[in-house]
Amino acid sequence: MKKYILSLVIILVLFLILRNTSKGRLVINHLKGVMTNTVLAPNYIDTEKDSISTRVIVPDGYKRVSYPKGSFQEYLRHYQLKTYGSKIINYDNTEYFAQNWHEAILEIPVPSNGLQQCADALMRMRSEYLWKKNKKGKIGFNFTSGHYCSWSKYAEGYRPKIKGNKVTFHKTASANHSETNFYKYLNLIYTYAGTLSMHDELPKVAVKNVQIGDMLVTPGSPGHIEIVVDEIIDQKGNKMYLLAQGNTPAQNVCLLKNFEDTSISPWYRFTENKAVYTPGYSFNKARFIRFK
Repeated sequence: MKKYILSLVIILVLFLILRNTSKGRLVINHLKGVMTNTVLAPNYIDTEKDSISTRVIVPDGYKRVSYPKGSFQEYLRHYQLKTYGSKIINYDNTEYFAQNWHEAILEIPVPSNGLQQCADALMRMRSEYLWKKNKKGKIGFNFTSGHYCSWSKYAEGYRPKIKGNKVTFHKTASANHSETNFYKYLNLIYTYAGTLSMHDELPKVAVKNVQIGDMLVTPGSPGHIEIVVDEIIDQKGNKMYLLAQGNTPAQNVCLLKNFEDTSISPWYRFTENKAVYTPGYSFNKARFIRFK
């Protein structure tokens, strides 16, 4: 009996220690994922459907927040998904170690060069939306150095010359406005932009104003970033959201489960300046940015 009690005490102490460290939260989230998969069936997932808006069911008392047709918000909400049960695959065609963190895989190709990591995947989603809507002149991002690099200039043949933190642009290539060249441009962006440059460049958003397309971010090298891909509201004005992420190593973009509140998973609630715990990453506070 004494050995049994001692074992329980040790387990409790280890849990409390792990809970208060970032690595510990990651371990606990992984264990929660295993237990969730084993014990609980998803309540808000229609496994037969193939888009975010049809795969994820709205809880009773809520409805989806409406957005204009053709908007970035609607584009994300109706994003196509791979077949239910698809695995997270890394850029080198290996399986990611955690296959219990996600509810869906978005139909976003993963280049084999390993460059398309967390922030890069979201910049790609934004850029592809602008490309498809023939708003190519709005495609552009700051490097971490703060220098703006637009698709328009790249398409005209301008390339950066980088020396330390100094960046200058020179016309060294022929004009090329093709889609193939567009993805070469994105590879350049993936190399010199990231969570830190996005945080510094983009407008900040209060939790009460968060909408689809806004991004939960911890800036840094490394930092992490996730994007809101759906939004619902009840009659009292309470909102919930879905989160998707790319990751490091470069891999499939996935729709995340909610291990902190499995009763609403994969939906999330946010509170200003409160921590947000997602599978694999803990944000110290709910801090959001928005594409211009």
